[in-house]
Amino acid sequence: MKTEVNQTHNPALRSWVKSANVQSSDFPIQNLPFGVFKRKSSSEAPRVGIAIGDQVLDILACREAGLFKNLADVAAASCGNSSLNHFMSLGRSHWSALRQRLSELLTESSKEIGRVESALVPMDQAEMLLPAKIGDYTDFYASIFHATNVGSMFRPNNPLLPNYKYVPIGYHGRSSSIVVSGIPFHRPRGQMKDDASEKPTFAPSKALDYELEVGTFVGSGNTLGAPIEISRAEEHLFGICILNDWSARDIQTWEYQPLGPFLAKNFASTISPWVVTMEALAPFRAQAFSRPEGDPAPLPYLFSVANQQVGGIDLFLEVYLSSKQMREKRMEPMRLSRGNFKDIYWTIAQMLTHHTSNGCNMRPGDLLGSGTVSGPRKDSLGSLLELTWRGSDPLMLPTKETRKFLEDGDEVIMRGFCEKEGAARIGLGECRGMLLG
Repeated sequence: MKTEVNQTHNPALRSWVKSANVQSSDFPIQNLPFGVFKRKSSSEAPRVGIAIGDQVLDILACREAGLFKNLADVAAASCGNSSLNHFMSLGRSHWSALRQRLSELLTESSKEIGRVESALVPMDQAEMLLPAKIGDYTDFYASIFHATNVGSMFRPNNPLLPNYKYVPIGYHGRSSSIVVSGIPFHRPRGQMKDDASEKPTFAPSKALDYELEVGTFVGSGNTLGAPIEISRAEEHLFGICILNDWSARDIQTWEYQPLGPFLAKNFASTISPWVVTMEALAPFRAQAFSRPEGDPAPLPYLFSVANQQVGGIDLFLEVYLSSKQMREKRMEPMRLSRGNFKDIYWTIAQMLTHHTSNGCNMRPGDLLGSGTVSGPRKDSLGSLLELTWRGSDPLMLPTKETRKFLEDGDEVIMRGFCEKEGAARIGLGECRGMLLG
């Protein structure tokens, strides 16, 4: 079952950290996402912090000040590590206890302001690192709109393969090339073959694309041979981030048959540095995707009433593009799309359950990608492949530049936020990446 709404979600809560009370802030007191940081230009060891307004709260420093007890203290002790993995492994009771205590310490009525204030680090003085040591990364294909669009480009008469509506499709990605937001990357080289050529060539990709995804971190894992049932899947999910799964479409087209994505996908994937916990998302849980009449029901191992009722997340996702020319002219990034995570065909609980259904063991810090999140409208499509329809309908930028795919110097910015009446707005922060060439 999902985490229930509790006092930490109260929209009336305000923090003594004034920047957390700004209506547009991604990080109000109702959010409290976790990340790993160190002070810029320092030799200090990385440690776990939470985002509150425009500040990072050093949890280890708070523990050294004697601000935690019982389960919250055990949880805080794990936050002196250079990753969230140990904390993730402790399970929901520890996650919730620490969240509850952090909320108490940061609320404007706190009696511990003096002792907590010294543990704050301004975000502009913090260097954000990967939040976890990602042992394994699996990327799914959970948006039926994306799957149908891509399928129709290559199989106009049969865009969806017969298994799509029965099984959450996924492939094993490469965790070593996952980087944190802000780290640039180079254009990949690879084999590609166009329709007019007799033989493939090896060259830099000419069809570099982004993919707007949601990444989900596994918390407590399962032992080899012990599947996670759908009714218990949420107990094993720690939180989410934004994921940009960069893709070289020309390399992908040539190499993906018969075994699927390979070098077209594993040269770089970018994630946002803050992990928004499943508990923070409780007010924004939504009904799972409503399958059209005639679609098959999920097989019994992938079905529960609770998952159908609240397995979705009402999460808005946006993509912006800033070209080199735009930055030189001091133009704001151009929004390319806005979609919603509710539009995915399979829930993250179903993805995790299917992943372990054969006995596969998951470990704390493992990352599940949702696959490109696209909606039913053109302005909700999560990749350039779809927005430009394989380059046949180029985008026009404010500088009069056109884009079929990404050019050198382009920066892609992804943002995510939850917003609804009766709840405090929370955000996932930004996921930025620049193509160097």
